[in-house]
Amino acid sequence: MGKPTRWVTETGPGHSQWYIDRFRRLAAEGADLSGEARLLDAMVRPGARILDAGCGTGRVGAALAARGHRVVGVDADPALVEAARVDHPGPRWLVGDLAELDLAAQGEPEPFDAADCVGNVLAFVAPGSERAVLSRIAAHLRPDGILVVGFGTDRGYPLTDFDTDTVAAGLRLEHRFATWDLRPWREDADFAVTVLRKPAE
Repeated sequence: MGKPTRWVTETGPGHSQWYIDRFRRLAAEGADLSGEARLLDAMVRPGARILDAGCGTGRVGAALAARGHRVVGVDADPALVEAARVDHPGPRWLVGDLAELDLAAQGEPEPFDAADCVGNVLAFVAPGSERAVLSRIAAHLRPDGILVVGFGTDRGYPLTDFDTDTVAAGLRLEHRFATWDLRPWREDADFAVTVLRKPAE
């Protein structure tokens, strides 16, 4: 692992368990936790290979797997990954630093058709590692593969920096929306959903 993530340095003891309990409770209450997965499912072929980058407790990857996709999830927090393994068997859930992502070394050499990086993941990676995270995710995509990223615009990672980092990572911006249900982007939106594509070779 590289530098400590903001998830570690900016949250208190017990935060991971609180997060696990929260999403288990929401699922038990029947909350809609699949909005991100529905969007990505509509953008890929059936049975696509998808990287759930910053998978947390696995809710998005599990919803994608339930739709027939082949999912590998990665998160730096071992507690969240263990919860994903317990609650959502089927996909492969791995502990790893997204800034140093090398899935071939963990037995996953096949490139991905798509990746998601949702739930404010980029706001919780180690400070200054955002470009490396985007580059490592991009390196795991096949040519013409897509990456869908969602995070709050008030989370300390300006969209101008994000856009610069995506270009440096070799990704092309295709779409931006204000919500997961594709409401139009506006400059004062408090959330950004961005669709990026790795150019075809």
